Amino acid sequence: MAGASAMARAGVTVGVVSLLILAVAVATIAGAWTMEGMGYIPCELCLLGRKPYYVGIGLAALTAVSAWRGRIALARWGLIGLGVVFAAGAGIAAYHSGVELHFWQGPTECSGALSGVLSADDFMAQLKHIKPVRCDEPALLIFGLSLAVWSAVISLGLAAVALWGWRRASRQG
Repeated sequence: MAGASAMARAGVTVGVVSLLILAVAVATIAGAWTMEGMGYIPCELCLLGRKPYYVGIGLAALTAVSAWRGRIALARWGLIGLGVVFAAGAGIAAYHSGVELHFWQGPTECSGALSGVLSADDFMAQLKHIKPVRCDEPALLIFGLSLAVWSAVISLGLAAVALWGWRRASRQG
């Protein structure tokens, strides 16, 4: 009976941790969409940095469902996956932060010199139809930090929470 109780505690741990991760990831993406709705257009690296959140939202939901249905081993693997996904997200955001701080060159599509323009007329025609968003200039600072820096902090925190939850659940059952 003690084994079943330990497994139940592990399931609750995994379920609660995955729901916490799900809530924070959804809130982060909702915040990004809200900023976009307010006119802050995301650059290419911003859009790339959202992908781990989208993957993480789905994986966190599946992990929570697995935990609540008693599939604890599968749910533990979900937490490991969440740790990896958000560690990758932190890496993308750290790279973007370095581009913004001019530590290194970003993609030429959003931080390099314009290329492929044949004439001044072609350039003027392109400007009428596109509004380039630079990856190397922060669109907004919150408490002195760019959104890319905040994404790195949030992603690193979510990775740490996922791995902490996995470790705690492993000890419980």
